[in-house]
Amino acid sequence: MQPPIRLARTVHHLAVRAIAARGVAHPITRALLAVAATAASRAWDMGHRVTDTHPPTGTERTTRA
Repeated sequence: MQPPIRLARTVHHLAVRAIAARGVAHPITRALLAVAATAASRAWDMGHRVTDTHPPTGTERTTRA
C-alpha cells in the first residue's frame, strides 16, 4: 500500500483529471473527490501535513492582517 500522503495526491490528481474530462457534476468525478478528501483527511490524521508535500515558497501570507 502507498504511504497515505502519496495515496492522497494520486487520488487528487485522478479527480482533477476527471473534472477536466467529465465535469464536476459527473458521478465518477464526485466519487473521486470524496475519496480524495477522505485520503487527505487520513493522511492528516497520521501526521502528514500540507507543508510535507508543498513547502511554502515565501510568497504566501502566513498570518492574516
